[in-house]
Amino acid sequence: MRTTLELGQEIGYSRLSIEAIAARAGAGKHTIYRRWPSKGALFLDSLLSLHESDLEYPDTGDIVADLRTQIHTAIDLLANPPFGPLYQALVGEAQYDPRVAAALNERFIAPQAELTVARLKKAQEQGQLAPDFDLSLAMAILSGPLYFQFLITQEPLTHAYADRVLQALFTGMGKPSASPTQTGDS
Repeated sequence: MRTTLELGQEIGYSRLSIEAIAARAGAGKHTIYRRWPSKGALFLDSLLSLHESDLEYPDTGDIVADLRTQIHTAIDLLANPPFGPLYQALVGEAQYDPRVAAALNERFIAPQAELTVARLKKAQEQGQLAPDFDLSLAMAILSGPLYFQFLITQEPLTHAYADRVLQALFTGMGKPSASPTQTGDS
């Protein structure tokens, strides 16, 4: 797996092959294929082995601060080599290989989404969020802009950008405040 990541960084995912990995690692390609059915599957396992950062949510009692801390940690992971560029390549491969897409979702994306929704649910139960807000939608609203910038526009992911996303979301998702009675013609 270390060889896969090293080669991936050196030559890029598109030029990576099981044959090149086997040659550099001093292993037979059949040995590799017995454990991983494809280059994408090997690359996924290799990349997830780098994922040592703790992306669990803190619980300080302030949902915005907790989300900010977790998202900043994720940005620090994604915005820097080796994880960031390799993760971009893996997401690209997932567009062509349904098995890689399913494994990436099952082993990385869905668990992160579940952690986010669980933290939002706890905040909702504590009265920090509107009781009727769709928490799965909140997860999509939080992650969508980050993935868009990371994968589509490939602009740098920054803490300031994440803070703007959080501010935009919580402006509309915050605890409802009493509004003055409307006057005038309706």
